[in-house]
Amino acid sequence: MASWTAEAPGVVERLLKENAPEVRSLARFLRRRNPALVLAAARGRGGLAALYAKHLLEARLLWPVLPLALPLFALYGARPKAPFPSLLLAYDLAGEGAGAAELVRAYRGEGALTLAFVGREESPLAGAAEAVLPLHLGGAEGAGFLAGLAATAQLAAHLLEEPRLREALPALPEAMARALEGEEGLEVGEGLFVLGPGFAYPVALEAALRLKEAGLRAEGVAALEELFPAGLPLLVLVGRDGVLAGLIPALEGLKAKGVPLFVLSPEPEALALADLPLPLPVALAPELDPILLGLGFHARLAAR
Repeated sequence: MASWTAEAPGVVERLLKENAPEVRSLARFLRRRNPALVLAAARGRGGLAALYAKHLLEARLLWPVLPLALPLFALYGARPKAPFPSLLLAYDLAGEGAGAAELVRAYRGEGALTLAFVGREESPLAGAAEAVLPLHLGGAEGAGFLAGLAATAQLAAHLLEEPRLREALPALPEAMARALEGEEGLEVGEGLFVLGPGFAYPVALEAALRLKEAGLRAEGVAALEELFPAGLPLLVLVGRDGVLAGLIPALEGLKAKGVPLFVLSPEPEALALADLPLPLPVALAPELDPILLGLGFHARLAAR
């Protein structure tokens, strides 16, 4: 795990550079043909990257995003009718996209613009889609999820009229390198609940998935209003996106009840509540901070 975390900033730097011409072209086209609906197709960690796309596009562009159920297509041929024009985003981060390829071909045949984010350019999904954004992993397959988020953020940045996110993107690789700093290891014990409010929710789900793959008990949650059983620590992943003020009272309440709080954040106010503070040395933009939080989580998990 430590190997791919060290390589992740270089992966993102490469994809931002190599994909820039195609992303600018796609963004110009999509701004002219504003989609009535965005569809998303993926499985595995690709599904979490698609969830991040849903959050970005719905919150920042106000485009409705409908995640498609690949098993229903595979089992029953179910294919919800999409209005024209539509955009279909499909993710294949690690060779998981064979099931999505047929769905992409079907919607492409109906006139939807199909865009694939792929970890392997020779994947079936890449061959099925009209446009392809490779993740340029260069052998660092473990970085596929974070690279998928970065490629999605790059597209969203060029779709937005205001330049704030576009101007922040070039600093992302260096910020990722800084997110690897810190000697604090994350002691997970039997497992963790992982809280990722707002844009960080897909990263919380991926962190929980990584822990489950290690045989630990873990769940990702989006809000503390969800059922929160006692017995496991809570790891909070929070950047500088305006959600912290509403989160602090709830965290104080949990702390008063004796719930161990682990906090990975650049925010001193959140870190001050932590039984285990994990300072993130850098923040960029609300849309990009989840990438830094995800890399910071994996780096500290590897250091334990």
